[in-house]
Amino acid sequence: MTPLTWCALALAAAGVGFGVWQRQARRRTLRRMNQMLEQAIAGGFTEDTFDESELSALESRLARFLRGSASAQKAVEEEQAAVKTLVADISHQTRTPIANLLLYASLLSESGLSPRQREQAQALTVQAEKLSFLIQTLVKASRLEAGIVAPLPAPNPVGPLLAGAAEQEERAARARQVTITAAPFQGTAAFDPRWTGEALGNVVNNAVKYTPAGGTVTISAQMLDSFCRVDVADTGPGIPESEQGEIFNRFFRGREVSAAEGLGLGLYLAREILNRQGGYIKVASRPGEGSVFSLYLPRETPGAEAEKAGQEEMLSD
Repeated sequence: MTPLTWCALALAAAGVGFGVWQRQARRRTLRRMNQMLEQAIAGGFTEDTFDESELSALESRLARFLRGSASAQKAVEEEQAAVKTLVADISHQTRTPIANLLLYASLLSESGLSPRQREQAQALTVQAEKLSFLIQTLVKASRLEAGIVAPLPAPNPVGPLLAGAAEQEERAARARQVTITAAPFQGTAAFDPRWTGEALGNVVNNAVKYTPAGGTVTISAQMLDSFCRVDVADTGPGIPESEQGEIFNRFFRGREVSAAEGLGLGLYLAREILNRQGGYIKVASRPGEGSVFSLYLPRETPGAEAEKAGQEEMLSD
C-alpha cells in the first residue's frame, strides 16, 4: 500500500475510535444524569463531582434547585398545617355558640310571647341558621382548598345522584310552586357520591331559588366520549353574559338577584368539588330564557384511563 493509503486508513481508524469514545462518553453522561434524577426523586441527591466540567456545573445547579424546592415544600406544608389548625379552631369554637343561639331562640318561641316578640324570636332563629350554614360552607371550602379533605372518585351510577338531588329540593320547590323533575338515567361515571351530591344539590338549590312560581327545574344526564354531562335546566330569569364568568367566584351575587336569600358560595363550592375530581362546570343562559348548568363528570378515574392506555400499548406492541 502506498503511504497515502496508510494515511487514509489511519485517519479512518482514528475517526472510528473517536466516534466510539464520544458515544461512550455520551452514554456515561446520560447514565450519570439518570442517576442524579433517580437520587433527586428518592430525596438523596448530593454533589460528588467538583471540577470545571459541565456535568459538575449541572450537579451544582440541580443541588441548588432541590434545596430551593425542599424549602418551598416545607413552607407550603407549614402553611397548610396552619390553615388546617385555623379551620379546626373555627369549626370547634363556633359550633357551641351557634347551637346555643338556636336552642334559646327555640325556647323563646315556645314561651308566652306577644306576636311582635314571637316575630323577633323567629328572626333570631333564621339568622342563627344562616350563620350556621355560612360557617359550615366556609369550613368545607377551606378544607377542600387546603387539601385537608378530598373527594375520592370511583365508578358509581349516575341515576341515583339525579334522583337524590331532586328529592332533596322537592320541599323547597313545592313551597315556591316550582315543578322539579329528574329524568331516569342508566349509566356510570367516576365521582365521589357524597361530595358530588353536595355539588349538584347546590346547583339545583340555586335553580329552585331563582325560578318563579309556575316554573320548572329539570335534572337530566347524557353520556359523552370522556364525560357524563349532568344538566340542570330552569325557567328562571337567566344570567346576563357579563356575569356568567363571575358566578362561580366566592361570594359573587348577580345584580338582578342580590335581594334573594343566599351567600354566593354554592356555585363556588360546586366548582371546587368538580375540579378536584377531574370534572368541571359550565353555564349557558340568556336573560329571560332561563339557564342550563352542566356538570361534567369523568367517565373513568385517571388511574383507570392510564391502565387502559398501558394495556392498549402492550397489545399494539
